[in-house]
Amino acid sequence: MSELTVQIYTDGNQLPSGLNEEDVFHSTRLFWLIKQTPRHKPYMVTVEDADGRVLGQMLAVVRYRSSWLPPYLYRQCRILGAGTYQDADASTLFGLMLQALTERLGRSVLFIEVSNLPQKMFAYRQFRESHYFPVRWMSIHNSLHSREPEERISNQMLRRINALYEKGVVTNEVETEEDFKAFIKLLRHHNWLKPKRYIPADEFFEGLRSSYDSHLFLTRYRDHVIGCSAVIYSQHQAYLWYAAFRRKTYAWLHPHVMTIWHVLKDSHRRGFEHVYFMDVGLPFRKNAFRDFILSFGGKPTSTYRWFHCSIGWINSLLSWFYRD
Repeated sequence: MSELTVQIYTDGNQLPSGLNEEDVFHSTRLFWLIKQTPRHKPYMVTVEDADGRVLGQMLAVVRYRSSWLPPYLYRQCRILGAGTYQDADASTLFGLMLQALTERLGRSVLFIEVSNLPQKMFAYRQFRESHYFPVRWMSIHNSLHSREPEERISNQMLRRINALYEKGVVTNEVETEEDFKAFIKLLRHHNWLKPKRYIPADEFFEGLRSSYDSHLFLTRYRDHVIGCSAVIYSQHQAYLWYAAFRRKTYAWLHPHVMTIWHVLKDSHRRGFEHVYFMDVGLPFRKNAFRDFILSFGGKPTSTYRWFHCSIGWINSLLSWFYRD
């Protein structure tokens, strides 16, 4: 390990050759999309050997967050997944990159969050050594490769879905500028009272729309938009990244059901192995959204999200509170 060096790149023109593009969450494609999104800054962290060969890479995103109601202003860093590696000890290389990034960001961010790891105990020792603390989280994914989606839901739900199709509820891909404006409007309206749920600027979703490895969808009833979703694809898997529904106004049309159902059916049609739901929240005993997602036949998994607060005493307090 003495011959290995950790590099952190923020300028896309200086990115090294040989970066792995298989994992979209740590790819140069997402790096450039983040670079073009207002109030976002990408950090590509690599471990390179003496010959300059990239052995591991990890993309971190710093987001500038502010609001008048409720009032807040801060920066946070988020890492989605464990990164990608070339025939090496992933946990060790991840630990090197995590430590370097944490030191580089210092107190310029309020906190760093690492989520959507492949295994619950991945790099546990390395996280602890860098003074991160774990928060128990819930992960849900639906298998698509062994059975049809219709075989995983109840007969009652299947009858409801078919009845709603007959009433005229449809889901289509966002294609026109009018579609895109409707998508953005619903997504922001659905989340404007949810401070935790951060919605990037329009440029981010425009980039997803024009990318070959993601799609935006709208669910409609006649001329009314009642649901939307953003799905990204990576390594034969589909990830539901964002979704919004008009559940109260059109409760009788079950827009949440129809929007999620289309994601499952469309991903199955495209040949993906699973659909992963990016955020179903904390593992509370009662979680309405988690129970709703599980009604489609998904598999729940207990996992960790790791956090590091740049304010030392707060990080120590939270580490004690979330000790396991």
